[in-house]
Amino acid sequence: MNTTITACTMDCPDACSLVVDHREDNRIILRGNPKSPFTDGFTCRKIKDHINRLQHPSRIRHPLLRVNDSWRQITWEEALNLCAEKIQTLRSQPKAILHIKGDGAKGAMKAATALFFSILGTSRTIGSLCDAAGFMAYIHDFGSRKNNDINDLVNAARIVNWGKDFSRSSDFSRSSIHTAAIIRKARKKGTRVLTISPGGDGNDLYSDERIRIRPGTDRFLAAAVIRQLWEDRQIPSELLNHSKKPEKFLDLISGWTSENLAQQCEVSPADVEKLCQWYCQDTPTATFVGAGLQRYRYGGENARFINALALLSGNIGISGGGSYFHQHSYRNLNLNWTQDGRKKGRRSFPIAAIGREIETANNPPIKLIWVNGINVVNQAPDSHQIANAFESVAFKVVVDAFMNDTAQRANLILPSTLMLEQEDIIGSYLHEYVQYVRPAVSPPAEARDDMWILTQIGQRLDPPVKLPDTETCLQESLDRPYLKVSLGQLRYKGYAKVRPPGRKISLSPDPAPGTRGGLPIPLAAADIGAKKCHSFTDFS
Repeated sequence: MNTTITACTMDCPDACSLVVDHREDNRIILRGNPKSPFTDGFTCRKIKDHINRLQHPSRIRHPLLRVNDSWRQITWEEALNLCAEKIQTLRSQPKAILHIKGDGAKGAMKAATALFFSILGTSRTIGSLCDAAGFMAYIHDFGSRKNNDINDLVNAARIVNWGKDFSRSSDFSRSSIHTAAIIRKARKKGTRVLTISPGGDGNDLYSDERIRIRPGTDRFLAAAVIRQLWEDRQIPSELLNHSKKPEKFLDLISGWTSENLAQQCEVSPADVEKLCQWYCQDTPTATFVGAGLQRYRYGGENARFINALALLSGNIGISGGGSYFHQHSYRNLNLNWTQDGRKKGRRSFPIAAIGREIETANNPPIKLIWVNGINVVNQAPDSHQIANAFESVAFKVVVDAFMNDTAQRANLILPSTLMLEQEDIIGSYLHEYVQYVRPAVSPPAEARDDMWILTQIGQRLDPPVKLPDTETCLQESLDRPYLKVSLGQLRYKGYAKVRPPGRKISLSPDPAPGTRGGLPIPLAAADIGAKKCHSFTDFS
């Protein structure tokens, strides 16, 4: 049996370290790496079924050109020359080219497409269909997206789960199977969990208590609890001294009665009192914010008022406390090499309105679209408008492995490699490990990775667009503070842990460390006060 150590590059926070076993009977078995400190030998069901996806009979294996209403297989030489010809025609007006890139797969090399189109100076998409409102809330509140180490959850006396789905069926978790495992470990140590959600998420097995809330109204519940803490004089003055415009913020909340706030989110006064008791104990309470609650109108404010509650109850900056959302998936890698400083002021379209943006673009209008890493017609809002917008564009290139909704509307489909078929380096937006992604199986037929495709096209342009080779990109990606590992070392071991220094300060020297008032906190967390939220946009 031949064994390969690699890592998962799916858009999942766990970023598991994987063992790929090539059996003597020609079977390929995927499993979690038991030597990885975080993966700990287990993965979700998607990993176990991934080989079936790689070998699926519907997979696109050759370049396909649309001819009238049918597809004709062409050679790579024809496909590359056609792409170069179309791009070359628009070199004098690069904003007529729109690059749509998604995060369907993570990894440093997946970002290579950004460099290619940055050098050209094309139009691009900005924003996110997933978690942008939430992570921007954390940046405004705390100055960054950093939070306590995920393993610190086991030090919490209580965890308030605002909408995260921890449910698990057999070996499948709907969100993060390893976060669910940490929650189970914490509960075995005595940590209690309160889940706040509209229900129907299967979290009962992970919850000691529940509060059922009207979808999209979490900010009202957080405001009601803050109001009660303020009335009961439960907010330490040193916290207010480290926040921005606390008087304005508290006056805003005090302008509402507790009953009205509870009515807005359809919870009972008893629920408000219950949540207040969870946050105002002398032992730490951790806050876990799910991505769902920030996908509503005013979703960013939902996250910001929850953060305000975590701060004003004294649970930010202490072990066992903190507010958790999504960290940046590339925070432990250096991707500066993917940006070209010569091209400034690129035209940017919000991905959440991409259909409308394509249809209304002028000076110049969009004449070529390049899509990779996302089934945008299916995933972005108003699929019908996006499909119609694509039909209005003369030439569309989609790099993908399957005939999805976006590929069906392309003029040219280029077959892509998938996870386990390409070399890369992956970080995580959950844990602090960087991992080497070793190719473990050969890609089928003529499937190629993005770097190869764009390097070949770049060589055909005049003047050429020269991309760095893969080795250089991988080495540059590891040039990151506190990541003390060479590419050779990473290839040998498979993973490396980022170890930032533990600088700490204390807002108050009097109470005992580890309690609500003590607040011995990381320096970055202290900056929360400089950017604390202080207003509602609308309560209607």
